[in-house]
Amino acid sequence: MAFYLSLTVYRKTTLLLAALITLASFSLKGQISTISTNGWANNSVNTVIFRKNSLVTWQNIQYAAYYDQDQYVVLAKRKTGETTWQNQRTPYKGDATDAHKSISIIIDGDGYLHVTWGQHNNPLNYAVSTKPGSLQLGEKQGMTGNKENKVSYPEFYKLPAGDILFLYRDGASGNGNLMLNRYVLTQKKWIRVQDGMIDGEGQRNAYWQMSIDIKGIIHLSWVWRESPDVASNHDMCYARSVDGGVTWQKSNGEKYTLPINAANAEYACKIPHQSELINQTSMFADAAGHPFIATYWREAGQTVPQYHLIYHDGKAWRVNNLGFRKTPFTLSGAGTKSIPVSRPQIIAWKNGARQAVAFIFRDAERGNKISIAVTNNVLKGAWQLSDISNNPVGAWEPTYDTELWKNKGVLDLFVQPVIQIDGEGKGNVKPQPVTVLEWKTQAIIKSKKIK
Repeated sequence: MAFYLSLTVYRKTTLLLAALITLASFSLKGQISTISTNGWANNSVNTVIFRKNSLVTWQNIQYAAYYDQDQYVVLAKRKTGETTWQNQRTPYKGDATDAHKSISIIIDGDGYLHVTWGQHNNPLNYAVSTKPGSLQLGEKQGMTGNKENKVSYPEFYKLPAGDILFLYRDGASGNGNLMLNRYVLTQKKWIRVQDGMIDGEGQRNAYWQMSIDIKGIIHLSWVWRESPDVASNHDMCYARSVDGGVTWQKSNGEKYTLPINAANAEYACKIPHQSELINQTSMFADAAGHPFIATYWREAGQTVPQYHLIYHDGKAWRVNNLGFRKTPFTLSGAGTKSIPVSRPQIIAWKNGARQAVAFIFRDAERGNKISIAVTNNVLKGAWQLSDISNNPVGAWEPTYDTELWKNKGVLDLFVQPVIQIDGEGKGNVKPQPVTVLEWKTQAIIKSKKIK
């Protein structure tokens, strides 16, 4: 991940946060529960958006994971709706000083907790709970045993019948391939579904986001990058699978010949290099299987990067520019760096016959609070804007309990105030509270209009 801020004001903001922020004093609008008070906060590793997942619910038990102040992987659980959490420090550490090395969790259909941590171009770190519902992890293990020595960006997704998908990059930034494994519940083992299904051809790699809709269709989108420099991000591509990732299609149903590469990919939106296009954001698909992709970039002839929604309306790809930002910045360089905005998280729900959509984000323009932009009709795109938190959350990015949202329509956000020093730097702040914020869609709908 690479971010460079061209404006001195943002550098000063970051330094101020690092030196002065009393993050433990932050407050939130909504029901809040505290998992722990000793979360690692010297970078953004606990709150990066590509955590899939930070929170996950199974049979009315919600699970969470985070690094504590000593960089140990800690697991936690509670009954949904309660405020008391049970915490278990595992024997595993994950080099939390590298903000890429986040923790991701999922529960399979039998109730076992699967955990991966500490991944950035290194051998796979993966373990499973010793029994259903337990926070006790067994020994580290492999999955398929093949191409597991240079793992980055591990993500779990759950299929409707209880099987699990696991995505990761094999290789390095600018030269890596997307891998897809499946945990088969009936066999209690992992199989390789796709080996390099998106091929960078030794010249580029895909930075992706994925969603599984209510019918079990997998929706995948990605940007291309030719080098570790984030400025080389370009374009937005798309593919879907109706059979658990075995075969892939374009939005018109045309079957892909695998692997997918730059020449045969479907381009949902052409976005040039040097457009401040961000990578690894979020997406969803509505009940009709229409994909919606949240991201940001700077349009040609403009100076300010804006949040955008790229979506397919059943006939063609459309782009909605939310257009409320006013401050320019530039992305360039390598390593995790400070940035004035978070990558956007997207959620959606039915609003009568319409589709309502919300972007959850953090922006220095709004005091680095947790903010939300809402439209009650995505086809018209009249966006409303409000803040969820009263005080800053530093370099936080939004992640949430996808299973709880999918099954019950309850939005539980993982929230921890953190800082991020430019260029994979390590801050020097005291541990911060790790919390869950429950937010109601009714409250979202009542948010005030952008002026």
